[in-house]
Amino acid sequence: MPDILDTLFKEYTKQDVAERKEMSSSGSNRRYFRLRGGNVSVVGVIGTSFEENRAFIEIDRHFVEKNIRVPKVLAVSSDGMAYLQEDLGDDQLYLVVSQGRESGEYSDYEKRLLFKVMEMLPKIQYVGAQGLDFNICYPQPAFDARMIMFDLNYFKYCFLKATGLDFNEAKLQDDFEKFQKDLIEDMGNTFMYRDFQARNVMVKEGTPYFIDFQGGRRGPIYYDVASFVWQARARYPEALRMQMVQTYLRALKGYTEVDEEIFYKRLRLFVLFRMLQVLGAYGFRGYFEKKPHFLASVPFALGNLRRLLLKEPFNEYPYLNQILTEMTTLPQFNDIAEDRRLEVGIVSFAYKKGIPLDPSGNGGGYVFDCRSINNPGKYEYYRQFTGNDKEVVKFLEDDGEVFRFLDNVFKLVDPHVKRFIERKFTHLQVCFGCTGGQHRSVYCAERLAEHLASKFDVKISVTHRELGIEKIV
Repeated sequence: MPDILDTLFKEYTKQDVAERKEMSSSGSNRRYFRLRGGNVSVVGVIGTSFEENRAFIEIDRHFVEKNIRVPKVLAVSSDGMAYLQEDLGDDQLYLVVSQGRESGEYSDYEKRLLFKVMEMLPKIQYVGAQGLDFNICYPQPAFDARMIMFDLNYFKYCFLKATGLDFNEAKLQDDFEKFQKDLIEDMGNTFMYRDFQARNVMVKEGTPYFIDFQGGRRGPIYYDVASFVWQARARYPEALRMQMVQTYLRALKGYTEVDEEIFYKRLRLFVLFRMLQVLGAYGFRGYFEKKPHFLASVPFALGNLRRLLLKEPFNEYPYLNQILTEMTTLPQFNDIAEDRRLEVGIVSFAYKKGIPLDPSGNGGGYVFDCRSINNPGKYEYYRQFTGNDKEVVKFLEDDGEVFRFLDNVFKLVDPHVKRFIERKFTHLQVCFGCTGGQHRSVYCAERLAEHLASKFDVKISVTHRELGIEKIV
């Protein structure tokens, strides 16, 4: 079958193929080849579905006319089963930002690329939809209620049941139907990419180009934002996620009026839906097709889901929320990749009771002495409060001294965390001590936890030893 690509290449370039190399196709059934001859390099594609090929070719031609950055289709076989497209090189965005994904801290260059993609997305959604015949979309022209239920059942049967978790199918179906109704509420006359993720963005001369949009159709804008920003293996820190969404919103306002409160409310639903859909796909590819690299992504997806549920439970779907919460704590997911992230243990303590031991046995880390900071404990009024109370927070922040102290702490701890992630270490302890372990050390421990949680994809535990408080951030 690849011979047809050689024929297309010669017809298009008037040269023979000097080199043909098969390329990775990830989870796709399509086959990709890089063909070279003379000074020409193109990508040849052999599909398994005429309708799917036609969708890509027609959408591609439409996007090229709209000046959307996609690989131009150069030649198509007579039966429509093979085609040549522009070669965009090997710089897949997912690989280009790998340093940030591995270290947990994205460089300015990586961030600029991510922001550029988010800026370009509204054009695909709005300009890409203008004049497009959605009837050529594969497998159907629009995202609808039936497709939503397909995906929810995909999650239920291919992932949830495979976990062995016991659940009431009737109660779950009730919440599925309400969830479906809420998702379908505002469809919009926009193009939904459907598989909008870093693996489907190529970087050529510093500019993003978009590939693999053959599954696109008419649908809501929130789906693609959720797909990209909450991609399971991207491991974007929460602060970077919010910056990406805000970048998208600024660009979106150039195409339509935006009520941000409604936008975020709708986006939250699609983030949950996309996570369930992804888990369904991972379950099918991993449990049923026995492809272990898909199962390796499950912990990252569950980590995203866990954080989403902790941030704001989905009380409008009470049984679904209950089942998902239970699912994220199942023991079979405790000893896999997500839980091997670096854990930063942050401890507040009183010096008079000794410096805390490191329970990991690794030793090292930091002990910061907060006793140079103005002490609220000197005053009778503040002795009833802790560093978690607003009265103490105001006292410490009023003169700005604690900010200067913490700025120096962050400058020391941040590169240490980054390096530990790169070296795949599992534990770092940071301690804050003061006179009584009640005010200054507690405040500083909480601020460091917030800072690291917003900047790195790490596990964080906070222990206020003298207050008897232990928690996971």
